[in-house]
Amino acid sequence: MTTQEIAQRLVTLCRQGQSDQAYKELFADDAVGLEPAGFPNAEVKGLNNLLIKSQQFQEMTEEFHSLEVSDPIVAGDHFSVVMTLDATMKGRPRATISEIIVYEVTEGKITQEQFFYKMPMPA
Repeated sequence: MTTQEIAQRLVTLCRQGQSDQAYKELFADDAVGLEPAGFPNAEVKGLNNLLIKSQQFQEMTEEFHSLEVSDPIVAGDHFSVVMTLDATMKGRPRATISEIIVYEVTEGKITQEQFFYKMPMPA
């Protein structure tokens, strides 16, 4: 698959709420996930660990209200999307988080994802 095809497939799966399927189908076994410095799991290595992190995020979420995923912007072997999540996390008020995620593709698989966002301040 080309970077454009991978990007479009990722967007399709995320819009359908199938993030775990996106990891299994599109990510390399040794893929790396990077969160902003100071956040839990700021660097996660390996597909299995990315799936665990995804599951932990789902378990921390009381209710998902909506998720918007932009069309991808592709440049060479990188692409980015904007995701806007409206959710209530356990023990926290409802909040909207908007993030830019940059992905790197190597030999037909996503090898790195890096998230850029700021958590909303508690009310």
